[in-house]
Amino acid sequence: MKGKIILFSAFFILTTAAASAQAKNAPRSIISTTALIRKYHDQKELSGMQKGELLELYIERIKVLVKTLPYIALVTKPGVTMADLGIPDDSEHKKVLDAQAIGTTTFLDTTVEFQRKMMPYSDKGNLIAAILFYESTLKSLHEFNDLNEM
Repeated sequence: MKGKIILFSAFFILTTAAASAQAKNAPRSIISTTALIRKYHDQKELSGMQKGELLELYIERIKVLVKTLPYIALVTKPGVTMADLGIPDDSEHKKVLDAQAIGTTTFLDTTVEFQRKMMPYSDKGNLIAAILFYESTLKSLHEFNDLNEM
């Protein structure tokens, strides 16, 4: 019985290690795959929401913009990798992409903390206007794609 447990444990550890190693070597997306808006809103719909809901939408849009805008000269959609763009998938480029991801995460953590503490004091109308502005900016990325394809 002890032998089966040891054998099973060793198999589990080896399987986990192999899966982890493959995940590290898998190509990473330049734009985070979490940089997506599930739904766009209009002013009437936003006006019917509570301030807490608006704050969450506001933060979600900030996150998507921060994860998208710095990269639009390369790519505008999540899921595109360095290899897809012809960028060498070597250690130097991976290191730069990793450093950028860490910097973005640090910035967003600080920004979201600020938003959660300060934005509840903002005017509801200003939150709605900001959300609509952010959404129109995100929608304009579709126009950017059209210009880029010309």
